[in-house]
Amino acid sequence: MNNSVGNTGRVLWAGLRALLVLTVICGVLYPLAVTGIAQAVFPGRANGSEVKEDGRVVGSELIGQTYNLPPKDGEETPAPDLKWFQPRPSNGLGANSVNTQYQLILSGATNRSGDNADLIQWVKDAKAAVVKDNSVPGHTVKPSDVPADAVTSSGSGLDPHISPEYAKIQVHRVAEQNHLTVAQVDKLVADHTDGRILGFVGEPRVNVLQLNIALKELTQG
Repeated sequence: MNNSVGNTGRVLWAGLRALLVLTVICGVLYPLAVTGIAQAVFPGRANGSEVKEDGRVVGSELIGQTYNLPPKDGEETPAPDLKWFQPRPSNGLGANSVNTQYQLILSGATNRSGDNADLIQWVKDAKAAVVKDNSVPGHTVKPSDVPADAVTSSGSGLDPHISPEYAKIQVHRVAEQNHLTVAQVDKLVADHTDGRILGFVGEPRVNVLQLNIALKELTQG
């Protein structure tokens, strides 16, 4: 009986010691070490890849955001502010994602198949909106010129990038809205187009937040 109680006590004490040691190592030392290394080696990424303008944080390189006009009374979905470059839709300009405002808590895709009737209609409506918004006097956008990322959200619904093709479709509209020349805005897009990672991974892309910050600086310059 005494041996049984003694053995149980030793086992419990050994387990408790293991718990304490592992808690200190895995719950304190390891997180501190990883955090310290991350802050020393790549602090920007460790802190969320923050984008700053005039000393204040205006967003993250990793998360998209909307550029809309203030909603009118009774308006469920505010209209896009056409003086800015628009991101790829978080909701297909209406309804093709569970995420309607780049909200992290609602990140996700539609999980609808390519032949889903609702998805097809959403994409058609989104394409019509892109053509309408970006056609200006002297320059008409053709439906065949609208790239896929202009009318569909990403798998997460949070993509901060658009393709160079989608950015270029918006050039004439942004130039007109901001009283700039097409050449000025076209150069802005070219300067903010990132190539493939390591020259072969992924596709060329444009970070919309950084592009709009540069656009603001150009209009105020």
